[in-house]
Amino acid sequence: MQDQSGFDYGKAFSRNIGWVTEAEQAKLRRSTVAIAGQGGVGGAHALTLARLGIGGFRLADFDEFEVHNFNRQVGSSMETIGRPKVKVMEEMVRAINPEAEVRTFDQGVTEANVADFLEGVAVYVDGIDFFAVDARRLLFAECARRGIPALTAAPLGMGVALLYFKPGAMSFEEYFKVDGQPRQEQYARFIAGLSPAMLQRPYLVAPLAVNFAERRGPSTMMACDLCAGVMGTSVLKVLLGRGELRPAPWAMQFDAYRQKLSFTWRPGGNANPLQKLLMLFIRPVLRGTNS
Repeated sequence: MQDQSGFDYGKAFSRNIGWVTEAEQAKLRRSTVAIAGQGGVGGAHALTLARLGIGGFRLADFDEFEVHNFNRQVGSSMETIGRPKVKVMEEMVRAINPEAEVRTFDQGVTEANVADFLEGVAVYVDGIDFFAVDARRLLFAECARRGIPALTAAPLGMGVALLYFKPGAMSFEEYFKVDGQPRQEQYARFIAGLSPAMLQRPYLVAPLAVNFAERRGPSTMMACDLCAGVMGTSVLKVLLGRGELRPAPWAMQFDAYRQKLSFTWRPGGNANPLQKLLMLFIRPVLRGTNS
């Protein structure tokens, strides 16, 4: 049990006031978010939203921290090697706000627990591994069924790509169109949908570091930090109902390395002719036939 002596919610989050009102901060305190994945972006999302003063969390991850996580995962350190990611992040969230109501799912999200994971949740925040296509599809489909806003902020190079799936608007499947496709094609469609502008591509200096057969690719802390900032702001907009947030088929990408911002609009999602052209480029790269 986290020691709550000396903790005062009003004081802890008082410096948010000004950008949010007292009433809005109280609303954030009453809100619950679900975050699947507690690694690179998921862990950063959890801490950002905890510092925003969100009062309820559903955290899911089945993995443990390892040394190769050190370059980007906020919960990874020599002290946490071998420990469950979800438990470490729960402790870090409670260390920021000991009053937070936190439920953990140490088996990840499955068909058996997805309903429980999303019960009473105001927003779903996507933080699961790129290659976990089935779990991601399950989560976004359940969010659409329940009318829960769902957001993903993908770390790409040294930047971020944001997609917002608004209840009643274009769904994850309608946008990405991965149903019935072989796994490699699902990856191609996911990359194309996340990054229609492909701002990160020109500075990939070691293409062989991307290996889809081994399910690994390069990453940076800068991208995860940018994802957390964009996601925290987007969650704030959804919960408080103010500020523009364009839903899919809109996508936003900001690349800090190239200092470029792009908004793309792809009616039909990956069925859009521009997306079909993009996937013609992506497919051979995934097969390793074009660097």
